[in-house]
Amino acid sequence: MTTPALRRLREKFPGSHIELLTHEKLAGLWLHHASVDGVITFAPNETVWSVASSIRYSQVSGQRGGPFDLGLVLPNSPRSALELWLARIPQRIGYARPWRSWLLTQRVPARPGHVAMGKRSTSEIKHLIRDVHGTHQTPRTTHHAASHQIYDYLHLASALGTNPEPVQPRLFIRDEEVQAVEKRWLLETSRKASQTAGNKPLIFLGLNPAAAYGPAKRWPAENFAAAVREVSHRLGNCSWLALGGINDVKLCEQIAGLAGDNVLNLAGKTSLRELMALLKLCRVLLTNDSGPMHVAAALGTPVVVPFGSTSPELTGPGLPGDSRHYLLKSDAPCSPCFRRVCPIDLRCMTGISIPSVVDAVLRAASPSV
Repeated sequence: MTTPALRRLREKFPGSHIELLTHEKLAGLWLHHASVDGVITFAPNETVWSVASSIRYSQVSGQRGGPFDLGLVLPNSPRSALELWLARIPQRIGYARPWRSWLLTQRVPARPGHVAMGKRSTSEIKHLIRDVHGTHQTPRTTHHAASHQIYDYLHLASALGTNPEPVQPRLFIRDEEVQAVEKRWLLETSRKASQTAGNKPLIFLGLNPAAAYGPAKRWPAENFAAAVREVSHRLGNCSWLALGGINDVKLCEQIAGLAGDNVLNLAGKTSLRELMALLKLCRVLLTNDSGPMHVAAALGTPVVVPFGSTSPELTGPGLPGDSRHYLLKSDAPCSPCFRRVCPIDLRCMTGISIPSVVDAVLRAASPSV
C-alpha cells in the first residue's frame, strides 16, 4: 500500500537516492523496484539504537558521499520516528501523533477523510448483535473509497510536493524468476494434465487460506475446500497452488485433503521471491485478507477475498475500486471489528457463502478462460 506514494516520490525526485527501511523478511519485495535504490533491513528484536546505526551508516548511503538528507516516516509508531532521530537525519517528516511529534521536524496533520481502525469491544459487539434481533437492523459499517490507507501514504508524501493522485500499487518480478518456479514445481503437474486434457492449457489458481493477524480474518478451512472442489468441477483443467509460510503447512494439507488431488501444497517451501513468481503465474488468487493478497494484486493477479474482521474500504488490495478484484463481505453488523479473535460466533465470515466465493473466482478467471 506504500508503493503508490513511493512511485510519486520517484517522479518528484528522479535523481535522488531513495532507500527503504524494512524488516529483513520483506526485503525481497523491493528487489528490482523502480522506486527505490536500496533497502536497509532490520532483524526481529533488534534495538532502536542498532536500527538507527544501520540507517546512519548504510553502505549505499555512505557510497553516495554522506548521510541521508531527509526521512519520510510512513509508520505512525513512536519508534519509527525515534529511529530516524537517533540516526541524525536532519529533516524528518511524518504524521503528528502522541509521543512522537517532538521527534519530527515537520508534523503533518491527519488527512481529511482519514479513518482510524479501532478495535470494537466485546460489549459493543454484543450490543450490535442484539440490535439485529430487536427493533432495528444495525448495518455493517462501511467507508468511502477515499478512506483507503493508500491515500494516507500519498497525502504524507505530498508534504514534499508530490502528486497526491493515486496510482496502482506495483511490485516487480522478472520473467526468468517465473520460469524458474515453473521448472522447479509445475512442469510435472502440467505434463500430467496435458496427458488427460489433450491440448487444453492447464490453468493455475492460487489458494492462500491463512492470515497471520489471527483467526478472525480466516474463512473456514472446510469452506475453502468446498470452493476449490466446485471451481475445479466448473473449470475443468485447472490446478490449485496452496501457498503460505511454514506455519500454514498443516492448514494447507487439511484443505488439500478435503478438496481433492488437484491441490499442490507449496506452503513453507518457497522464498518470498518464489512466492511472488507463483502468484504472478496464477490466473486468480483465492485468499484471506493477508500479505500475499496485497502482493498478488500489486503483481497484477486478480484476487477474491472474503473479508470478516477487517474493512476492504480501508485496507483492501490494489487501487480502491479496481474491478479485477472481488472483495466479499457479509452483513454482520459487528463487522469490521478489527479483532484478532472473534468473541462470538465468527458470523462475519460464516455469513459469506461458498456459492458467492465460487462465482467470484469464476468471474475473476473468466477474462482468459
